[in-house]
Amino acid sequence: MFSKFFKKDPLQVITFQSYGTNTHLYARGRALEDESINLDSKNWFQLLINSWKRFETDEIKFTVLNIRLSDDTVFKVKTNHRGYFTINEPSNSLAKLCNEEGWLSYEVAYDDVDVLKKITSENRFPGQILIPKESTEYGVISDIDDTILQTGITSFLKLRVLFNTFFKPASNRTPLKGAAEFYHQLHRGSTGNKSNPIFYVSHSPWNLYRYLKLFLQHNNFPKGPILLRDFPKPFSGKKSLQDKKPQKQHEIVNIFKMYPKLNFILIGDSGEHDGDIYIEITNQFPGRVLAIYLRSVNNKRKMEYVKQLMQNYDQTPFLLVKDSQEAIIHARGNGFIS
Repeated sequence: MFSKFFKKDPLQVITFQSYGTNTHLYARGRALEDESINLDSKNWFQLLINSWKRFETDEIKFTVLNIRLSDDTVFKVKTNHRGYFTINEPSNSLAKLCNEEGWLSYEVAYDDVDVLKKITSENRFPGQILIPKESTEYGVISDIDDTILQTGITSFLKLRVLFNTFFKPASNRTPLKGAAEFYHQLHRGSTGNKSNPIFYVSHSPWNLYRYLKLFLQHNNFPKGPILLRDFPKPFSGKKSLQDKKPQKQHEIVNIFKMYPKLNFILIGDSGEHDGDIYIEITNQFPGRVLAIYLRSVNNKRKMEYVKQLMQNYDQTPFLLVKDSQEAIIHARGNGFIS
């Protein structure tokens, strides 16, 4: 049982940018062996090796971690059978620990430092949680794939998705024109000086978290929680009706419930199921969706389907846009941005 501690790879903790409230701590991450992935490499063979390392993970199961806030409050959490941890606990006065943008910093450490393995970063792994400020006007929930990052999801057998994921570094991936500018305007809001939160959701697995985070940073998108999914467990039996919902839909519902007094703008694309998901969310939380923007993709069948959805929908503004400029014009006309 102790054989895993004799492998050469040291231990690490990857924290995921998450979100919370003044009285609710919601932190997530994963304990793994450090495979030394070079995120800056542009060599095709190294990119392939990096992709293999992302998905062939050696998780640290059922281990206790300490989560320490800047006021020295400590929470203990145990990783699950795949190395993931989630702390979802009530707390007090967290807003006072945030910076001016609303980010609360914390550190994660392995509780047992007597293991027969090296722990990287001196057993101090930084993480952050976004706590929206009281002056927030609205939140923005955006899909990533083919909404702000060209993935090729509509390509034949999704071969373009595979090529882009395995053979393109994050720094070389192409953002959709004008998207970063539009998101910054939404972040600044109607007065130009707000800090409206931006939440990024994707059907991509958590294995791509650092890759997508680097893409957002490299292309100057506003910083925000990044919410992905775990791979489905094989041979897990029948799924409940709730489990059949896409994981990103569960994440969006959780955001709405976390902030019951906050309204949202939803942004996606017409290539997958964003239209259906966003309409269902709007019906589930009536009056709380200010607008839906879907970027049109080059697929006639999917475009026709979305147009049919829009014809029978009148709960909130629902726009199919060719580019970010069309969305900017509508957002400015409705007072969402200055």
